[in-house]
Amino acid sequence: MAEEQNLDLVKISPNAVPPVCKLMDYGKFRFEQTKREKEARKNQRVVEIKEIRMSPSIDVNDFNVKMRNAMKFLADGNRCKVTVRFRGREMAHTNIGQELLLKFAESCGEVAVMDKSPKLEGRHMSIFLSPKPAKDAKK
Repeated sequence: MAEEQNLDLVKISPNAVPPVCKLMDYGKFRFEQTKREKEARKNQRVVEIKEIRMSPSIDVNDFNVKMRNAMKFLADGNRCKVTVRFRGREMAHTNIGQELLLKFAESCGEVAVMDKSPKLEGRHMSIFLSPKPAKDAKK
């Protein structure tokens, strides 16, 4: 039948019982398939993780600058890792770093959601912030 109509016999799902076949122009099918894949890749977005580093003894203005940078990263749709680095005796006062991270997450609260609570890993304590989903997506 396929040869009579100048078409190809294509197995759509060979693992099915019985196998499903279709009469079609295979070249045209491949072309449309690659076109669909290209379109899907074009609409895809790679989410990066941006890191912001601070020390527990950060000043107010420096804190505000770091917060503005984080807001910009989150507005672009990237995730943000906020890290506090402890040096020397600062390790004895990790609670200061934890309060700093929670304050940072709270101040970014209108555009971000805190993924993980502050976690101490060696000499670094960090949290992850991700952008809040758009309100249009909920509807």
